[in-house]
Amino acid sequence: MPVPPPRTALIVEDDHDIRDLLSATLRMNGFLTFEARTGHEGLALVRQYKPDLITLDLTLPDLDGVEVCRQARAISDAYIVMVTARQEEIDRLIGLEIGADDFIGKPFSPREFSARVTAMFRRPRTGADQSPPAADGNAVLEHDGLLVDADGRTATLDGVELALTRIEFDLLETLLAGAQRVWTRESLLTRVWGDGWGQDHHLVEVHIRNLRKKLGEDAGTPRFIRTVRGVGYRMIPLGAATSPGGAAPGE
Repeated sequence: MPVPPPRTALIVEDDHDIRDLLSATLRMNGFLTFEARTGHEGLALVRQYKPDLITLDLTLPDLDGVEVCRQARAISDAYIVMVTARQEEIDRLIGLEIGADDFIGKPFSPREFSARVTAMFRRPRTGADQSPPAADGNAVLEHDGLLVDADGRTATLDGVELALTRIEFDLLETLLAGAQRVWTRESLLTRVWGDGWGQDHHLVEVHIRNLRKKLGEDAGTPRFIRTVRGVGYRMIPLGAATSPGGAAPGE
């Protein structure tokens, strides 16, 4: 039986010690690693090697890490983990909005980093198998003008296709496939991100917020996704009136 090729990882990091730590940790997890010290060099290696995983420092000597992430996402479906010493909330929000899959601050635990990478690779990156099974075996889910094609991985709203990230699509399909239930943040973490994500509720909340923007709604006047205070999220039942104040501000 042929041995599958090793997964590949690209480390874009200008700090030598951090770069060596990330490379050693990933090699211990079976990755073939490549390294870049600048954003331009990193983007060139993305095109050359088509890595399965990219770790990306937010502060690089040439391009801002946010711009590198944006350009990398346009040409690659690799998992992207942003690594930075800048802890301001805006960095996390921007990183997730442009397509990063995770965000980890310096200093970090190699064990935690390994666990997060392992959890990410438990869910396929592309193709129909990436999606949670649709309710009742239907390939297309519909809800108040919103159509989600599980096999084609497309979502349209009132006839217009939505530009969703991989995570946003998986969240939307999960919510639609279980439209009659309330999804806790823990259950969404497990279903969409996989095991090993602990209590990182903020990760869910940021992606739900981004998804709502693309659906043209906000938490105060939701058309599709309702926040259930202290629990999680559910789809608004068809024909139900929006309940002002039914969602926590900003969720």
